[in-house]
Amino acid sequence: MILLKINDARLEIIAVRRSQYPTDNKPEFLLVGRSNVGKSSFINALIDRKNLARTSSRPGKTQTLNFYLVNDSFYLIDVPGYGYASVNQEQQKKMGMLIEEYLEKREELKRVFMLVDFRIKPTENDLLMYQFLKYYSIPVTIILTKSDKVSSSKKERNLKMIKDTLDLAVGDDMIMFSSLNKTGRDEVLKLIENFVVETI
Repeated sequence: MILLKINDARLEIIAVRRSQYPTDNKPEFLLVGRSNVGKSSFINALIDRKNLARTSSRPGKTQTLNFYLVNDSFYLIDVPGYGYASVNQEQQKKMGMLIEEYLEKREELKRVFMLVDFRIKPTENDLLMYQFLKYYSIPVTIILTKSDKVSSSKKERNLKMIKDTLDLAVGDDMIMFSSLNKTGRDEVLKLIENFVVETI
């Protein structure tokens, strides 16, 4: 099968409530991760654009669900990052409710890409997010960001550390990813392609 080629991508919808979600029944892929883990860079690397998703020097900036329509055939959805200290408890609760409302009844959601920094042990917030997704029985692919910054000798050790810490469920997988050298890009696109083809 020909690997999915990205011909077009745009920020289609910015939503803060269910009534604003797309109604065209296209497959959706949700991106979650702690603030500053590289979600915007992941999106830009995936669609091969430099700045469609804005990277920010100020983590915690995204406070909406941002629906990026790709090839007019599926959505990548960027959600607020978690675990950033300067975001007060009220804002954190609001962001949590925003994500929970989406997860509750969204049939178009095909998979969650949960971004985790490959260099370090998953944080308590990472663990809580993964358990949160498993509560809703949602299939998850762990995207191990910044893999280019981990030496070859430490890769297997870090893979095991992250898998054991999250207690990865059967059916969930991990992909090493680098927005710098595009490691893992083809694997992610292949995964998306399989879901998109199923809906055609």
